Amino acid sequence: NIQDCLWAYQQRIIDLKGDSRFRHIVIFKNHGEAAGATLEHTHSQLIALPITPKRVSDEITGARRHYELKERCIFCDIIDQERSDGQRVVMENSDFIALCPYASRFPFETWILPRYHQSHFEKDSVNQMAAMAPILKDVLLKIRIALNHPPYNFILHNSPVNGHHDAYYHWHIEITPKVTKMAGFEEGTGFYINPTSPEEAAEVLRSIPIQP
Repeated sequence: NIQDCLWAYQQRIIDLKGDSRFRHIVIFKNHGEAAGATLEHTHSQLIALPITPKRVSDEITGARRHYELKERCIFCDIIDQERSDGQRVVMENSDFIALCPYASRFPFETWILPRYHQSHFEKDSVNQMAAMAPILKDVLLKIRIALNHPPYNFILHNSPVNGHHDAYYHWHIEITPKVTKMAGFEEGTGFYINPTSPEEAAEVLRSIPIQP
């Protein structure tokens, strides 16, 4: 049950936030050997860290700079822009939206974001998690069908422990199927070569019917 799994994520984060040693808690799922999975059975992982990773700090810094300039959350702006444009939206309901982000790094990279502003995943209500569960389930199923059971990484991007970023950070999930490989150019430059546009990927995913 996906909703139960999301609830478990929340409860573990809440519990670990009480330990003063930890600065950031990362939850992720590696599906398939090419994505780093080391066990055959399906599972996700949680690691509590004594530092905030640089990538997380950079993401928060970018969000803060946007907020200082616009007095708005950049993720809320992304959601508004994508809903207005529509080309990169995969699916949505009253509380959540799934989209293939502009300038995606990887083919069929998909984000799931709450349509309401919230920086901490663990603060969402039971009803909000109930609204997210079918979106997450359907997106993963659409990716599986579209790409024939690809390996993928699933990462929860959440505000650091005791971070004061509520006004400008916005938790979200990033799903990155592993259908291409990073090579010397990507490693050497930090640039990504993506042969599939997010508009094309979103159109493919939208077109896949999911039986209720």
